[in-house]
Amino acid sequence: MVEPIEIYLGGRATAEYRGSRIPIHEIAIAACRDWLREHLPALDSDEHVRLYSRLRPGSADLTSVFARGGPIALANDTSCGAGCAPRTDLEQVVLAVEHALNSRDTKREHPAIGEDIKVMGVRHDRQIQLTIGCAFVGRHLADLAHYSQEKDAARALAIAAARSTTTLDVQACVNAADDLARGDVFLTVTGTCAEAGDDGQVGRGNRVGGLITPYRAMTLEAAAGKNPVSHVGKIYNLVAGRIATRVSRELPLCQDVSCVLVSAIGRPVNDPQIVDIGLVREQGGAEASVSATVHEIVRSTLDEIGDLRDGVLSEKLTLF
Repeated sequence: MVEPIEIYLGGRATAEYRGSRIPIHEIAIAACRDWLREHLPALDSDEHVRLYSRLRPGSADLTSVFARGGPIALANDTSCGAGCAPRTDLEQVVLAVEHALNSRDTKREHPAIGEDIKVMGVRHDRQIQLTIGCAFVGRHLADLAHYSQEKDAARALAIAAARSTTTLDVQACVNAADDLARGDVFLTVTGTCAEAGDDGQVGRGNRVGGLITPYRAMTLEAAAGKNPVSHVGKIYNLVAGRIATRVSRELPLCQDVSCVLVSAIGRPVNDPQIVDIGLVREQGGAEASVSATVHEIVRSTLDEIGDLRDGVLSEKLTLF
């Protein structure tokens, strides 16, 4: 590393409450360093990173909306969230592969495998083709031959994880842009390509549930950087996903369930403007019975929105 990565922390935070100063910049920087230590062990969060806090107070209009909320917060925005269920074979495979490559066991056995991992899955009939981008950490590799061995190990781990998830045929390619003859490989110091300035925008990846699913109902809202109390761009994606999952379990004839929630600013977060449920199902089951089941699931899930909030705040619920 010849120059540190620079990370700017932006957003809104309350810096004073009832006459007491809240050290929001110190809290944000310390939390960021703790996260980096936990999730990017090959990166030295003190030497490799410079952190700058640019947090500012929220607008008076929006903070007043938050202050008017009671046990159930008022929505801070007019926005939407979306969720789908059940997961397809392809979706399950992509998640299983990413989780396997980023698991603690994998890092212990293969420390050369970094944390910057992307998995693209494409299905043709009964075959799944995976294209995997996997950063490798140079200090754990002796030479190009060793790199090639570790890349083969990563591919084997991916195939094993995929085949434990589906009966479809699975093929995988790791670091398709490599040119071993030229020594052009995905090699990093820190396990992430952020060290080379390959940055991105929040929301393009890291969607709630860990998947980017362009053939399914989606929202452009990014969950990162929002609070799970009143920011509907975050919590409505969780709620919509839970509703879709519950409907698919309660109505097993449903082959595909989508849920879209639309909020209204200043309205209680458990009272959206609209809940739109889409069902693709086999024949069977009376329409009235199906409708009653869906309505009950929607209402009960919205009533649990406080539990979802608490689960996110306590880190018992994962977003990605």
